[in-house]
Amino acid sequence: MQVQTHVDIHSEWGIVAARQAGRKLAREIGFGSVDQARVTTAISELARNIYLYANKGQIYIEEVTSSGKRGIKIIAADEGPGIKDIRRVMEDGYTTSGGLGAGLPGVKRLMDEFKIDSELDEGTTISAIKWLR
Repeated sequence: MQVQTHVDIHSEWGIVAARQAGRKLAREIGFGSVDQARVTTAISELARNIYLYANKGQIYIEEVTSSGKRGIKIIAADEGPGIKDIRRVMEDGYTTSGGLGAGLPGVKRLMDEFKIDSELDEGTTISAIKWLR
C-alpha cells in the first residue's frame, strides 16, 4: 500500500507539520536516523522556499517503489512567481533571501533524485526522491 501525505504550506506551522510528516514516513519505511534527518532537512528547505517566495503551496510526501527499491518522494508545488533562472539558483552560495544559499543545491545533495519544473508567473514544482539503502 502506497502512503501519501499532503501538507499545506501557508505559515511556519506548515513547515513544521511537513517536517514531522516526512520524518514519520521515513521512519516507517525503514530509513535510519541519518537519512531521516536528510529527508527532514530537504522537506524543511523546500517548504521554507514555498513560504518565502510563493507565500503558499503544498508538500506531498509519499512512499515509492521502483525495481525492488523502496524510497520516499517529496513534491513541493506552488503557484508563485516561478524561478527566473534555474541554473543560477542551483549554484552554491546563491541567495535572494540573505540566507546561506544552500537551499536547492543542498536539497539536491541530500536526496538521490531531484527535478525542478518552473514557469514564470505559473509556479514551481520540485520533486526529490531518497532511496532506502
